[in-house]
Amino acid sequence: MTKPNELRELTDETLVDRLSEAKQELWKRRLDLATGQLDSPTEITNYKREIARIHTLMREREILAHEADRQEA
Repeated sequence: MTKPNELRELTDETLVDRLSEAKQELWKRRLDLATGQLDSPTEITNYKREIARIHTLMREREILAHEADRQEA
């Protein structure tokens, strides 16, 4: 799992890629859980948190960009 400080250093495009990867991994883990192949159920929680961290960071950037536009106008 990636730490929040490491995520902040990434570009928007990289964040979108990471988000896609995390969603795919979460889906795989859920499939493993359903088929009884998942060793550690905490992996699902970890991927959910990773997705939430990325969404939060993307929203923070969106808000900062909006505020910058408002100050320019």
